[in-house]
Parts: sequence; C-alpha cells; structure tokens
Amino acid sequence: MRAHLGDQLVVASPTTGATRRDGEIVGLHHADGTPPYDVRWSDTDEVTLVFPGPDAHVRHVEHGPGRPHERPRPIVGEAGEQTGGVSGTAPRHGAPNPGDIGRRVAAERERQGLAREETARRAGMAPDYLAYLEEQPADPSLATLIRLADALGTSVASLRGGGIDLPPGQGHALLHPQLRDLGPDECRARLSTHGVGRVAVSTPDGPAVIPVNYEVVDDAIAFRTAPDSVPASAVGTEVAFEVDHVDEAMSQGWSVLAVGPARVVTDPDEVRRLARHVHTTPWAGGEREMWVSVQPTRLTGRRISPRDQ
Repeated sequence: MRAHLGDQLVVASPTTGATRRDGEIVGLHHADGTPPYDVRWSDTDEVTLVFPGPDAHVRHVEHGPGRPHERPRPIVGEAGEQTGGVSGTAPRHGAPNPGDIGRRVAAERERQGLAREETARRAGMAPDYLAYLEEQPADPSLATLIRLADALGTSVASLRGGGIDLPPGQGHALLHPQLRDLGPDECRARLSTHGVGRVAVSTPDGPAVIPVNYEVVDDAIAFRTAPDSVPASAVGTEVAFEVDHVDEAMSQGWSVLAVGPARVVTDPDEVRRLARHVHTTPWAGGEREMWVSVQPTRLTGRRISPRDQ
C-alpha cells in the first residue's frame, strides 16, 4: 500500500464492501508512501495515526498536471511517539515560521516565564510537539487548544486571537475580589518588567494619553519618540505614566502609576547607555530617536485578586 498526501484512506466492510469510514491522509511517515499514515477522519475531523488493516484501501486523488506533491517534513505526534517521519510542508528543523496560534502560545508561555517542557507537561503533550506548534504554521485540533489554554491559564478564543480588537475587562468580576495597594518595591518590580505603558501629557488640544514602548534604567522610565510627536510634549512638564496587566480569564490584574518630571536625554553617553538596555523597538515604527526620561517622585499601585490570595 502506497499513498500521497491528500489521498483518501477508506475502511470498507469485509462482507459488503461498503465504506464504513474514510478520511484524508494528512501525514506520511515514510518517504515512499507506505504506512502508517496520519488521517483526518471525515466523521470526527480528528487526526489519528493509522496502521491500515486488510479492510482498508487507498483512494488516490488526482493532484493535477504540473502540481508535484509537496516536499515531506518530519512529523512529531502530541505524545511524542513518532519522529523522523514525513508529511507535507517545509522541514520542521528549518527556520521557524510560526503561524498566529503558535506565536500566541509562545508569547503567553514566555510572558508567564514557563519553560516549553513545563508547558508541555501541563498540557499532556510532548515538548517536541509543542515546539512544532510554536515554530510552524500548524493547525492544532480543538482538543489540543483546550489543553494548551488550560495549561497557560487562558482561553481557546485568546489563543485563536478572538477579541484581539476588544478592550480588556469585559469578563465577569470575581465573586469575592480583593483590592489592595501595592508597596513601593512591588510597584518597582512590576514597572521594571518593561513593555508598553501609557504616558499622560497636556497638549494644546487638551489632555492626551499615549501608549509607548518603555524601559526602566536606574529607576527612571525611558521611552523613544519623535521630536514632533505627542509624547514629546511631555518634556519639561510633570507627567503621569501608567502600566497595567489584566488577566481576562481570571478577572484579576494590577496597575502601577508613576508621576514625575520628564526631560529629554541629550548626553551622548547616556543615550548610548539607554540604547544598550533596549528590549524592543517602538511598535509604531518610523524615526523615533529622541529619548525622554521620567524620574518618578510618586509611585503607587493596586492589585485586584481573589480574596484568598
């Protein structure tokens, strides 16, 4: 028995020859097309590893002239039992080319400081399979997404990008929430994680709050902008700078507010020192080489969490 990707595996009744089950062959484990196969069954849409028996046969699908079969790639099953096989896209060990789901899984895992091995253990899958999901444009099953969402403390909708254009905080409030103030050290610890914060400034058109990518260097908040931009109007004034994190799935989160004078950084040595600490470039792109530094004179924060935490 030999098959190509896209062919149909048909399991027939041994007495009548009627089709009992069929599915598309979506993965090969041998370059010559011999079994076993990864089959996506038409009745359940699930993919399973199949060693065809005597009641199964391959129904070849015409791929059309001038359309050669795609180059095989290694396959790694969720349980890690298959390695070194082949399937139908680019080699897994080539340059990573993750899909949207893989990027969201990796970003959420790294945000929580979880190693890939620990995440795979929580989700009940092989680390190699999780690596494949994060590095290749994979199409994991709903069951896989449910396990990953549970392991990461998020939702399937979030991993799929649902609600990406909606503001956070639309979920139900906790049954017994606890709101407490954060101490100075807790505020500094959360502020120093860097990322995206919001700077509140006064402009000729009135108050404005602008998100910026920022760094914390020697307890000062620094961000890059353009001289003619709204954030640049912070220079020479007292501004408010806010960062927060919302755990939508758990209806909890925290916020930190820093207030202090803003100045433009002009000393070349200080500019180079700030540049060395950069974790990300400004998401807005363009020429943003003007550094603005905010030295907090007041630092406050709050956290919402379940009462028993």
